[in-house]
Amino acid sequence: MVSEEEVLNSLRPVEDPEMKISVIELGLIYDIRLEEGEEGPHVEIDMTLTSPGCPIAPELMAAVHRAAVQTHGVHSAHVNLTFSPLWDPKVHASEDARIDLGVF
Repeated sequence: MVSEEEVLNSLRPVEDPEMKISVIELGLIYDIRLEEGEEGPHVEIDMTLTSPGCPIAPELMAAVHRAAVQTHGVHSAHVNLTFSPLWDPKVHASEDARIDLGVF
């Protein structure tokens, strides 16, 4: 059975194209849920964007989806976009990402 950690590791290389920082480090991935589907493991991913009007939303969501379904053992994935809570780098981003963003 695939684990949440395996999916997270598959998402690490996905970067915000404007910031060049991983979606994991930015804290854009709010939740990963594994479900048993009829044909194999299904992953539900709740993610947000750095701003509600982000012009790269479709591109970033597609990259997250592609990475999730490439996780060994995952049959399908769905990416849910949410803005609750709104992304705040001081709250959601890792320490390294905050340093890269100049947020202290």
